[in-house]
Amino acid sequence: MPDSLLAQLRALIKDVPDFPKPGIVFRDFTPLLADPGALALAVELMTNPFRGKGIEVVAGAESRGFIFGTAVAQSLSAGFVPVRKAGKLPRRVHGVTYALEYGTDRVEMHSDAVRPGSRVLIVDDLLATGGTLAACCELLSHAGATIAGISVLIELESLDGRARVKSFGDVHSVIRY
Repeated sequence: MPDSLLAQLRALIKDVPDFPKPGIVFRDFTPLLADPGALALAVELMTNPFRGKGIEVVAGAESRGFIFGTAVAQSLSAGFVPVRKAGKLPRRVHGVTYALEYGTDRVEMHSDAVRPGSRVLIVDDLLATGGTLAACCELLSHAGATIAGISVLIELESLDGRARVKSFGDVHSVIRY
């Protein structure tokens, strides 16, 4: 992958200082989504390491993981499963509660969303501390799925989220800060 293509993608990600709170630099990728060529390239770069790996299902973490997850699933000719915040799904669910800096959160999916043994790729927009992605991995593992890997557009390396999820499979990020 030529560095110039990654530089083009990176140039479309805007830094928003002090959002959502002071001291945080939010990486806004919505300009990348608005550029058809950049969006297609980002999806390809998120998908390519997992081609030929027998991916049957792509699981996308709410909510920005849905954006990339459905496109990656289509590119891999795989199904898509949304992993939602608590209380958003209408039928019986499996869930995992996980710790946040202050409090807890919960992710859920329909109890029949994946078959035991299914090879699953988990997709999200961002790997920061790894809490949400680790919870997604735990949820899918409890359902009997085989985690084939994790793919994200952006990784914030200084937060070391990779350490929390690397035991679940290959972790791939397109752009690292």
